[in-house]
Amino acid sequence: MRKPVVGVIASTHQMEGRFATQMSGERNLRALAEVSGALPLMFAGAPEITDIGALLDVVDGVLLTGARANVHPTRFGVEPHEAHEPYDERRDAVALELTRACVERGVPVFGVCRGFQEMAVAFGCALHPEIRDLPGRMNHRAPRLENGEIHPDPDVVFADRHEVSLMPDGAFAKLLGCEKIRVNSLHGQGICKPAERVIHEGIAEDGTIEAIRIADAPSFALGVQWHAEYDPQVNPINRTLFQAFGSAVVENRSAR
Repeated sequence: MRKPVVGVIASTHQMEGRFATQMSGERNLRALAEVSGALPLMFAGAPEITDIGALLDVVDGVLLTGARANVHPTRFGVEPHEAHEPYDERRDAVALELTRACVERGVPVFGVCRGFQEMAVAFGCALHPEIRDLPGRMNHRAPRLENGEIHPDPDVVFADRHEVSLMPDGAFAKLLGCEKIRVNSLHGQGICKPAERVIHEGIAEDGTIEAIRIADAPSFALGVQWHAEYDPQVNPINRTLFQAFGSAVVENRSAR
């Protein structure tokens, strides 16, 4: 039996400021190949060349990855501001429609960081552009040096930063066998307005929503605000999540 195939969304990037490319971090691909047991297949976050129906006829699951760009505020009724750039409106157009299509068709979908935000917006949530600006919230952005540059050591950047309390008897608590975990934190945007189908399954100690489930989805439809793809080979929390996603993908392939 061939490996299940997981589509991995890419993001728009300008190489050398001139050449349009589509990119995805390699850790996303390795997490799927080494932990989920799937063949990662990158597809363009560009609506003019990505046919969502055709894509879902080919893949057995979809990973919505983290990315530098924020979801464009007009997607949830807020005016954009240059302080919250960059944006990737082409990826927005693919990811939001794709998320809804996955849930409708029962295709497993896993959202990580920006992917978490895409899932939330796709089902009606609004986002705050900078969670750290809200009263009582911590800085969820990556650690920086005194000169403002992001810390050069990835192990510092992706180290566990805060606790997340999981909904008792929720999907995450059942998967992970606990109700408190520690996670990394590298995001600016965060959910600020709830939506009926977006179930808040994990909350950070400052009240920031960190884990969601799409209600009534026929298959795996979970999102995490942290970067679970960074270390699932050694981190038991992230390993369990990618293994569970892999199991759902295998089940979907068998059903198809």
